[in-house]
Amino acid sequence: MSFYDLTKQERNQIVEKINQEIENDLKQNKTENIIIYFSDDDTYIRKTGYLAVGKIFYAQPQLQLIILSVLKHLIRSVNELVRQTIVNAAGEIGKFHFNKIKDFMDTGLFDDHHRVRNAVIGSIKKMGERNPVPVLAWAKIYLQHQDKEIRREICHGIELRGRTHPQDILPLLKELEFDETKRVSDTLIHVLGQISYKRGCLKTVVAHLNTWKNKELVQHALDEIVDVHNRYKNFSVLTQQQAIDYIDANYKI
Repeated sequence: MSFYDLTKQERNQIVEKINQEIENDLKQNKTENIIIYFSDDDTYIRKTGYLAVGKIFYAQPQLQLIILSVLKHLIRSVNELVRQTIVNAAGEIGKFHFNKIKDFMDTGLFDDHHRVRNAVIGSIKKMGERNPVPVLAWAKIYLQHQDKEIRREICHGIELRGRTHPQDILPLLKELEFDETKRVSDTLIHVLGQISYKRGCLKTVVAHLNTWKNKELVQHALDEIVDVHNRYKNFSVLTQQQAIDYIDANYKI
């Protein structure tokens, strides 16, 4: 039976049990229960575990060094679920103390398993939203990496910050405008669409695209932006026609 097949009361009891047993591990310098919960097949059990470590208990100063030591040890686990959960726990810490967990993101970004790499993308999203300056500075380093998947993953990872603050990520996205890998350029176009439809964002995006030199890619991006205003019409500030009219009036071909 999975976590969400249980009643709310049963779920609360399990969360309390997980939190208590993880706290006991940390205070006794053990990892037995942490490993059990970090390797559980149920996503929500693992999430409860990494929130306990990275959010609840890291807030206690006396446990911070212990937690960082545990994460450093377990990031080398042979179990990809444990490594994935370690990266997610580190991502919670990175919302406030990115310099403490940067190495976990560096390691996870090159992990052999897609689950761990995806955890890095998810962590970049949540950290970039709350703690953008160091996270985006770190992300920028990888935008010219020789591995196309690294470039693509970083592009995807910084998207969430751009949805509310497109001006923060547009200079980074511009570094990819001449990327010759289709998977990277497709992700770039997708991200440009995703950061265009909230209040005030289209103006910022179009103004920045006026400075880009790859006009063919920009045209694909503008088509995606127009399409996004239709697909997300229940969430977009502007209608699709208003977006078209704005682009026609303000994009300098």
